[in-house]
Amino acid sequence: MTIYEQVKAYIEDHRSEMLAMWKDFVDTPSQARDRAAAMKMADKLVEVFKGMGMRVAEHDVGPVNSRTLEAFWNEDAPGKPVLFGGHYDTVNCSPVEGAKPGDENEFDGTPHFRVDAQGNAYGLGALDMKGGIVVAIWVVKALQAAGWAERPIRFLLAGDEDKGHFGADTPALLTKLAAGALCCFNMETGRVNNDICIGRKGGGEGEMTVTGKAAHAGNDFASGRNAVLEMAYKEIALSELTNLELGTTVTPTVIKGGTVPNGIPDLCHIYFDVRYRKFEEAERVKKAIADIAAATRIEGTSTTYIYKEYQTPFDETPDGIALAEFVDSVSQREGLGRMGQVNLGGGSDACYFTVAGVPTICAMGVQGQFNHSSKEYAVVESLYTRAKLLACAVADIGQYAGKIGR
Repeated sequence: MTIYEQVKAYIEDHRSEMLAMWKDFVDTPSQARDRAAAMKMADKLVEVFKGMGMRVAEHDVGPVNSRTLEAFWNEDAPGKPVLFGGHYDTVNCSPVEGAKPGDENEFDGTPHFRVDAQGNAYGLGALDMKGGIVVAIWVVKALQAAGWAERPIRFLLAGDEDKGHFGADTPALLTKLAAGALCCFNMETGRVNNDICIGRKGGGEGEMTVTGKAAHAGNDFASGRNAVLEMAYKEIALSELTNLELGTTVTPTVIKGGTVPNGIPDLCHIYFDVRYRKFEEAERVKKAIADIAAATRIEGTSTTYIYKEYQTPFDETPDGIALAEFVDSVSQREGLGRMGQVNLGGGSDACYFTVAGVPTICAMGVQGQFNHSSKEYAVVESLYTRAKLLACAVADIGQYAGKIGR
């Protein structure tokens, strides 16, 4: 048997164990920013990794969020390591009153794992992204069983991705720890159409507040300083930062201002959403936001703003695209279908691996859709097909390394 046949047969022979691990992980709550809950999931992963003969390093990232896990297998082998990235935290629960485990409409954000008659799995984190972690674990198990030991393999799993790492130094840590890897498979949600994610938008959330001077609109118009009118100029200026050709959008989303129809408002507040695909666009937009806040059209008004960037862009790179093309060729060779390429709007930690200089592709986990909603599901069969695909790709990774000269 070739090594490709060996790893695929191993995955096929261990379907029940893989499904049981997936269920166990999903049934273990690990909501982002719930340190105690997420730490229990981290402990479970550490136990699994050590049981596979892997060395584990645990990195604290602050008092609110759970720790980042780093696991190593075959680390004394020559060559740059293959990296599996991802996160083990989930969004928060949002239970539906009266729902019972096993009901067709039971999935409501609770951790309970179930599989429906169509072969779709539900439960908090089943898709995003505990299924992807299970895939990566069994890739290593399959390679171990086949005797493959050509180069090191590493895992980097964060415990606070689903809340944007707010209040933690995880982004800098991930960038530092990823440096030097040959390539990274980020095990986020797989696309149902089998596309590989080669880029993602970064972005953030902003707030802007204009303070003016209240006055009666009829009796004292001249002494008023209209905060709503000043904000109108700023909203238009913010929206004009959008450049769809470059994938940049700036969207005012919520506005609050004024109290009565005949009173000049002295306060106006907006929220706005920002997305960008390129690093240079991120810098342009952030500078422009500051300039818009500083500029005044209505004399006597003043403006303050806050901008929180939750993710830098995961930018396309030639070596990342080459990695996607390599994985597609493996998928076709092994009869697992063609894999297209896509640049997505939502963020992931793939951006930090790319910043570290590591060729990265994302959306390599179990396939499904409707993340962060009551409709979120994962295709059970993709647990096995993705494990077979990536085990074969890693077994043949020397071909990719030679192509990019790493």
